[in-house]
Amino acid sequence: MAAGGSAIRGSRVGAGPMGEQDHGYHADRVAISYWDALGNETVRYFAANLPDEEIPEIIDCPSSGLPAGRDRNNPPEVAKLEPYKTHLAYVKERRTEEEAEQLLDDALRQLRERRGTNA
Repeated sequence: MAAGGSAIRGSRVGAGPMGEQDHGYHADRVAISYWDALGNETVRYFAANLPDEEIPEIIDCPSSGLPAGRDRNNPPEVAKLEPYKTHLAYVKERRTEEEAEQLLDDALRQLRERRGTNA
């Protein structure tokens, strides 16, 4: 049997009665509103003594997942999402055999030039 420590199995070390002041609920805070392109408002709270340059200008809005800025009249634009490409679309983008051979020849030529051999 292991000896040492008086913590009961499953209990948190240091757990005990704590008041709200110990959690920091009474710290002076400032509310900052953020708006996304869809008009959703998100309010975040920051410490009142935090310098303005440390408060982010843009955050991710939990309502829409879009970027939200502090300027209500000029929120960040909706992100442009690339459409999903199927495997066939990638196959159509592949290079032709001639282009692939040209790329390989160029790569081998550059490698030989760096090594100083013409083998």
